[in-house]
Amino acid sequence: MNKPAAFFSNTYVEETRFGFWFLRSHTWQHHVLRVAINDLRRLFSEQPPAQAVLLDAGCGQGKSFRYLRDTFAPAQWLGADADPHSLTLSGQEAERLGLEVKLLGSDCAELPLADASVDMVFCHQTFHHLVEQQKALAEFYRVLKPGGYLLFAESTKAYIDTWVIRWLFRHPMHVQKSAAGYLQMLREQGFAFAERNVSYPYLWWSRATDFGLLERLGLRRPKPFGEREETLVNVVARKPLQAAP
Repeated sequence: MNKPAAFFSNTYVEETRFGFWFLRSHTWQHHVLRVAINDLRRLFSEQPPAQAVLLDAGCGQGKSFRYLRDTFAPAQWLGADADPHSLTLSGQEAERLGLEVKLLGSDCAELPLADASVDMVFCHQTFHHLVEQQKALAEFYRVLKPGGYLLFAESTKAYIDTWVIRWLFRHPMHVQKSAAGYLQMLREQGFAFAERNVSYPYLWWSRATDFGLLERLGLRRPKPFGEREETLVNVVARKPLQAAP
């Protein structure tokens, strides 16, 4: 496993101490990561690439590795993150799992990878930390092979811009987007996807006002799709086989 060089960036917002701890928690791993990866797998219109080169963009502390291994079984692993301490922990997690992961000390807006070198980019709850979102998305598009996939899972502004999330975590608020805003950004970059490749999970933890407590107690019915402001959006988007340069 390659040892990452130290790297610091002004193009992403560093997590709070609480946020850093939370990203190691059972809640994060079981109720957030696991659920998102299972949902993304369901959104494929065809079988995912076999023996894929997979980039975990914003791999954090490596807690996604075992779920990605079990779901997609990539042949080659890459993990990129701009936080040196997170990369150290990712390396420890990879060693614990017996995985060979090449770790890159890099911001998502400038990836040290060749054009068309990756089959899948996994970007889970990373984008809302990035200041240069458009540049990062262009980098994902660049490094993906024609026909490659972006597995994109994000919290929307409706969730990020709540008092409890503002209090516990840190994000660049001026770049937060709605679900529709993220989908438009993906399309404008050139990614292709259909309605069946998109989901809008309405999970208990994404309802930051009461975390769905009133609904679990039967005191309020969940708002159906179309009557609520979406808090999450998951997309399996594809770079066209004949992608524009």
